[in-house]
Amino acid sequence: MSTLEIFLVGAVVIVALVLFLLVAKFFNLWLRARIANAPVSFPTLLAMWLRGVPNALIVDTRITAAKAGIPIGTDQLEAHFLAGGDVTHVVLSLIASDKAGIPLDFNRACAIDLACKGTSKTVLEAVRTSINPKVIDCPHPDMGRGGKIDAVAKDGISLRVRARVTVRTNLDRFVGGATEETVIARVGEGIVTCIGSSASYKDVLENPDAISKLVLHKGVDAGTAFEILSIDIADIDVGENVGAKLQTEQAEADKKIAQAMAEMRRAAAVALEQEMSARTQEMRARVVEAEAQVPLAISEAFRNGQLGVMDFAKYKNMLADTEMRTKIAGDSPAK
Repeated sequence: MSTLEIFLVGAVVIVALVLFLLVAKFFNLWLRARIANAPVSFPTLLAMWLRGVPNALIVDTRITAAKAGIPIGTDQLEAHFLAGGDVTHVVLSLIASDKAGIPLDFNRACAIDLACKGTSKTVLEAVRTSINPKVIDCPHPDMGRGGKIDAVAKDGISLRVRARVTVRTNLDRFVGGATEETVIARVGEGIVTCIGSSASYKDVLENPDAISKLVLHKGVDAGTAFEILSIDIADIDVGENVGAKLQTEQAEADKKIAQAMAEMRRAAAVALEQEMSARTQEMRARVVEAEAQVPLAISEAFRNGQLGVMDFAKYKNMLADTEMRTKIAGDSPAK
């Protein structure tokens, strides 16, 4: 045999060996899919293997869907897997929705699955919640505040309320819809609004279903991924008298303001008194200064001949008489 013939024979042997290994590798999957009436060709299995797609997962998922009567192609499953989705949950959710009579197509299931990516929820859980409604607490136990919502009625008495909300997943609004946290927040807002608009806390205690009716009437589930079926008031406790506490604090504040204003008026009065004392001393100084001018004026009058000795004697006599009367008036007992 020539060298060319030997090369051709070797190439044929190598190709045959490769084909044999490939057939041996994918024969089990191919046979399993064929027996389950969900056939997958060898080129398709090889292409999935080359693209890094777990062909066993795709084939088994397609077999599950085919057994449930849901026709899904391998290309659809591959595309969703490459997009980062969970094909197993998608197929199981389609089967669950089909058995429950809930309309859900493959594209919608894939969209919900991708929307749940990065969260603790899955498309299968969403479908199960749509079939079997779930109950969520309002407020959520992890939110603190003693697990209850505080609200104050118009009479100032506070109430602490805990509600249980029964919700069902709305698959049509799941993609882009608000989550459970939004529902809890809106229900809490409705509870606070209802209690705050009540004239007395007794009205709320007598008719707790008024809270449920008001919250449901407000349509708190609009734009959310859930539909509220019922709101049950699980517990109501009477809290403290917030109105009286606020009035007491306001009275205390008014008292402090009045005391501050009184202190300001007292300080102003003290300042005015000090000012008047200073002015009194000033006037007394002027009097003393004026009295000091009297002897000078008398001397000048003597020199000018305007005052005689007898006039001066009468003046001194009048001063002595005035001083005596002043002393007598000062020593007399008070009546």
